[in-house]
Amino acid sequence: MKVIEHIEQAKDTLISFEILPPLKGKSIESIYDHLDPLMEFNPAFINVTYHRSEHMFKKKLDGSFEKVEIRKRPGTVGICAAIMNHYNVDAVPHLICGGFTKEETENALIDLAFLGVDNVLVLRGDAPKNETFFEPEPNGHRYAIDLLHQVMHMNNGMYLEEDLQNGVKTKFCIGVAGYPEKHFEAPNLQSDLQYLKQKVDSGADYVVTQMFFDNQKYFDYVKKCREIGINVPIIPGLKPLTTKKQLSVIPRTFQVDIPTEFSNEILKCKTDKEVEQVGTEWLIQQSKELKAFGVPVLHYYTLGKPLVVRKVMEAIQ
Repeated sequence: MKVIEHIEQAKDTLISFEILPPLKGKSIESIYDHLDPLMEFNPAFINVTYHRSEHMFKKKLDGSFEKVEIRKRPGTVGICAAIMNHYNVDAVPHLICGGFTKEETENALIDLAFLGVDNVLVLRGDAPKNETFFEPEPNGHRYAIDLLHQVMHMNNGMYLEEDLQNGVKTKFCIGVAGYPEKHFEAPNLQSDLQYLKQKVDSGADYVVTQMFFDNQKYFDYVKKCREIGINVPIIPGLKPLTTKKQLSVIPRTFQVDIPTEFSNEILKCKTDKEVEQVGTEWLIQQSKELKAFGVPVLHYYTLGKPLVVRKVMEAIQ
């Protein structure tokens, strides 16, 4: 079932979760252990992130170095199939530009269609950790909107090969990312909103936002989107803050602000347990306020903290 259909049929705010694939060498059981405490809250869908390969330099016996490509978190397509089979819930794989050619993307989309996956979240992805700027793969996509166009072409039966311009039409519901505090590479919020509008005008069905800790920024963002004709559902992305270290890591990594009131309460804490309690209470209040506002879905970046998210679910339902 498509995300947009879940939203259209819902009588109240829905719940969804986002997970990471396990590190290479770990089993699917680690995913089930992560999700089992959350499934009683009936998520409408579960997002599974996609990770590009990374380059490492391995020292050879002669003292020279060999450039080796590894992917630390493979398996997004397989995990989506496993989740759908194990829990009977829709899975939303992320598709990224970084690290993938157009052919690899097309093959992944074909696999997803064969598996009955109805949804994809289209993203550019980040630059590799050892590089400052994003560069696409040879014969890959530079921008998320280009990747979006490829999915839309397949939805219209158009494949990469010239003799496959009247193939089977896929039926993907397409999500894209939104940034209430603007994407860090955008010169300003207004230009960022125009890029988002181009994606929506090109066929995106809904928007999922970057995490934020100040609901007013989300409310203002939705208002600005509506004013320029972005009328698709805008799903707020939410993340628990559970350590003092995150006060500096999150703003640096994700370019989002943490409200002064919130950071001051965190700084008063003497133990990680106290920090987690403050972070949980903040997320509960965020969730309640957003639900009262009438958001279509509360989307939680669980990322290793399923029990914290469970406490939030218990408090708001």
